[in-house]
Amino acid sequence: MAARSLYFTGPREVTVRERPVPDPGPDEVRVRTERSAISPGTELLLYRDEAPADVEIDETIDALDGTLSYPLQYGYAAVGRVAATGANVDADWEGRRVFAFHPHESHFLATPSELIPIDQPAERATLLANAEAAVNFVMDGRPRVGDRVAVFGQGIVGLLTTAVLSEFPLGELVTVDPYERRRELSERLGADTAVADATALEETVATDHVDGTDVTFELSGNPDALDDAIDATGYAGQVIVGSWYGNKPATLHLGGEFHRSHVRVQSSQVSRIDPDHTGRWDKERRLSLVRDLLSEVEVSALFSHEFPVERADDAYQLLDDAPERTLGVVLTYE
Repeated sequence: MAARSLYFTGPREVTVRERPVPDPGPDEVRVRTERSAISPGTELLLYRDEAPADVEIDETIDALDGTLSYPLQYGYAAVGRVAATGANVDADWEGRRVFAFHPHESHFLATPSELIPIDQPAERATLLANAEAAVNFVMDGRPRVGDRVAVFGQGIVGLLTTAVLSEFPLGELVTVDPYERRRELSERLGADTAVADATALEETVATDHVDGTDVTFELSGNPDALDDAIDATGYAGQVIVGSWYGNKPATLHLGGEFHRSHVRVQSSQVSRIDPDHTGRWDKERRLSLVRDLLSEVEVSALFSHEFPVERADDAYQLLDDAPERTLGVVLTYE
């Protein structure tokens, strides 16, 4: 049996390479992957050659090293079982289901400290990284009682963000997405209203006593949506930018009302915790919360397709060509 690893090798080109199944060192375990989730936002940037090639992948994750230049491995949502342990590793690890921030491949080595033991089904566990991102965005947005909140983009991360926000006593929660299926699902997950575009959002949130939204999350991955998100936000409101646009430029029209609006625009990304939170929060505490929240979310509706890793090229082509038909896309390993 050979191990299989997915590589991005060029624009709209992925390759599955075989190699011998690795043996763990004394302080390592070998994980046999059951499934790994594709991150449509970042991975489509890589697939389309829209990511800056000289940027480091993620220095906070040991399994992701190097830059975003071809060829490269990527992925950060692998779920599997420990199949072998090194001499210095507690034998209790063998057979455990674990989550790892690891690229797409059928077998990999890791130290126990790099793994998160999971007592949930593999399907649910696959969403751990996306749910952590959603929690991070909401923590940075700091919604308050009665706030009017909008979320642009209802892909996997946007939908999970909506689910987290629905637990707050908000005044109104509105989602924005061009695809009907995603709008319907966002309402199932707790949105009060789901609309197709920024014009419909403006009509939805217009009232006599307050202008715009209090907090707006831009999670669509579309640079044009950032301008719409800023415009939708009322005086002294906040825009949380969770999208990564890669090398796609974002053109903003800031010469009108923005100058006097006191709107705050803040980036948010899950690899690190905002310094404002670190006095009380670390990644372990955040992950504990994420696991609890994820256990309460109806996850089956968040997945649309599964492909064996050998058909990874079909998976990425589908995500690229038919976003209206796709949500969570998973690679499986038999």
